[in-house]
Amino acid sequence: MDESTVRSHLRFAEDIRPRLRTSADAATLEEVEARYDALTKVLEWLLAAGRADDALGLAWTLVPFWMATKRIDDGDRWFVRGLEQETAPAATRARALYNHGYLVFWAGRYDVADTRFAEARARASELGDVDLEALALAGSARVALNDAPEEAVRLLRRAIELTAGVPGSAGRSSALHVLGVALQMTGDLEGAREVMRERLETGRAANNASVVFVESGNLSMVERQLGNLDEAEALSREAVGITIDRGDQMALPWMLNGLAAVTAAKAEHERAAVLIGAAKALLDEAGGEWPPDERAQYEETLTALRAAASADVERWRELGRAMTAEDAGAYALRGSAEH
Repeated sequence: MDESTVRSHLRFAEDIRPRLRTSADAATLEEVEARYDALTKVLEWLLAAGRADDALGLAWTLVPFWMATKRIDDGDRWFVRGLEQETAPAATRARALYNHGYLVFWAGRYDVADTRFAEARARASELGDVDLEALALAGSARVALNDAPEEAVRLLRRAIELTAGVPGSAGRSSALHVLGVALQMTGDLEGAREVMRERLETGRAANNASVVFVESGNLSMVERQLGNLDEAEALSREAVGITIDRGDQMALPWMLNGLAAVTAAKAEHERAAVLIGAAKALLDEAGGEWPPDERAQYEETLTALRAAASADVERWRELGRAMTAEDAGAYALRGSAEH
């Protein structure tokens, strides 16, 4: 591989990065898929040449792709190799520490993620990069949601405070997103609803599908707990539809999990059991683990189903576990009378 070929692939990655982080539709993923073998060869070439700066920048671009296409282990290996080299500038290394933590968080590797977020936060503080420090704080808060949601709220408030007046702050946006989840998990449903609705409206105005599907799914969880089941179902169905259009194999199980919870709350037990069976099987296939809020929702739904329909729930879940992602998505979007 020569320098001009490497440069061509790096330009491609730079150009497609904004789309991967906002729309990340199926067409975008297909573009990256078509070049994936070549991009991994570029990563290999860059690391062999001691160019960890460029390699870690390319890995940053690929994080959403690795998540959406069941390749978290691939990304993990590339970040480990890149971070083993000491040639990257301090700013690049700090960003890579955060990105690595973010990626492995979704596979449930919380110890690794927490360490990476702490390292990124310390380095960002030394660099005076408040945006990255806020991102790392939001990352640490994600981990804290497992057993200390009140601590997560504290970390997120600090991130929001740090980025006050910073225009277009990614760290502030991430902190606000996680804050909605943290407030929901502490029982402040009205506060969570306010944060999630504001972010959902902002995402719609910006035509940012990534924000819209995530906040629709999160807000559905809150509306369900507030007893607004029709609104919760509409939000969940919207989120499922977007993830299907995107071809995102990691996010689809989360959204199916949300729809299963609403469906169970409506006493549509068979449909809910099929959906939750599909959600768990697809998440396992994608190499992921439930984020803390999704895990709580999953366990709550499963407990409710077993209490209401214990004789049949495992058989119905098995029907869901046998579904492909395409079949599960189609099933989810059919009306309840059609299943």
